[in-house]
Amino acid sequence: MPLHDDQRAQLRAIARASIRSGLDRRAPSALSLDGLPPELLAPRASFVTLEIADRLRGCIGSLEARRPLAEDVHRNAYAAAFEDSRFPPLRPDEFDELAIHISILQPAEPLLVDSEEALVRALRPGRDGLILQCGPRRATFLPAVWEDVPNPRDFVRHLKYKAGLPPNEWPAEMRCWRYETESF
Repeated sequence: MPLHDDQRAQLRAIARASIRSGLDRRAPSALSLDGLPPELLAPRASFVTLEIADRLRGCIGSLEARRPLAEDVHRNAYAAAFEDSRFPPLRPDEFDELAIHISILQPAEPLLVDSEEALVRALRPGRDGLILQCGPRRATFLPAVWEDVPNPRDFVRHLKYKAGLPPNEWPAEMRCWRYETESF
């Protein structure tokens, strides 16, 4: 069930406060769950993506629901700002320019495919997020990545590259899942 506008606003405020605390105290703030609606207390997985001037500035998330949604967003917002290894920690002068995007993941469903071609056929461009796992290597693309990589074959190959897998091979132990998100 999609969140209401006021619940989305609460999550955006939680994410912004977590990042502000990181800038002020170099640590995430404590999050009180008191008074939050049940929808924000239910275990859900989320990703928080940060952008400045339409350029990625950090993205961290959870693939599995292990904690209340509000807590997951709180933790992932802090991590996207200060712990994404692709970027230096967020600076105070960047805070006002920051766009915060939140994606709430639906539970992932396994895709029983035995080849890249079968996976490409099973994907729903613009709708599916994708998780690939082969041994200890695992990576995901959120559905929003389709905007930058609209071709399904390229989408899969870029994700294989992200996971550190050869883009032109299909190991027998490859496992795949797809999921949808509610993004705002």
